[in-house]
Amino acid sequence: MSNQIETTITVQYENRDRSAVALRIFLVIPIAIFAAAFATWSTSQDSSTWVPGLILIPTVLALLFRGIYPSYVLEFNKALLSLSTRINSYVFLLTDKYPTIEENDSTSITFPEIDGGAKLNRYLPLAKWLLALPLYLVGALYTVYALVMLVIAWFTILFTGSMPVSNADVLVRTIQFWNRVYGYALLLVTDEYPSFSL
Repeated sequence: MSNQIETTITVQYENRDRSAVALRIFLVIPIAIFAAAFATWSTSQDSSTWVPGLILIPTVLALLFRGIYPSYVLEFNKALLSLSTRINSYVFLLTDKYPTIEENDSTSITFPEIDGGAKLNRYLPLAKWLLALPLYLVGALYTVYALVMLVIAWFTILFTGSMPVSNADVLVRTIQFWNRVYGYALLLVTDEYPSFSL
């Protein structure tokens, strides 16, 4: 088993619903509101920031002081990442199946075995966010590339009713890349540095 988060997405290439694709940005609003309910807003006098709903600080503290990854936190973070992946798959036009709030067969997230935290470094979570900065920069470039491929795929689906395989491959690999980065830097489920490749 890999020491990275593995993401599997079933892509719908043919027989696409053109009207649903054309209106995708509006159709995703209800499930996006549901997912946003797991996030918090941090407001100060100067700015307002959105914080993902992942349970991060208690995880860092549990790893640092006890050397364990709480199983209930792991399950919550896995469920939230899975929901996010289903929404991303829908937004990135990989499927016409509306994202459910429960697990389904169209996407699958597999976390590495943590074994009660015994395999995780106790002090590395304090620096992973900093070590991941190069990954964020490369990921930003991949995201721009994926958005270009998404626009091309959107027009292709509208005109032909099918998703180009090359476009879908880039979109799926971009989602997989970001899930690996989240697994390392935010979810803290692995100490293995993610690859820079898609």
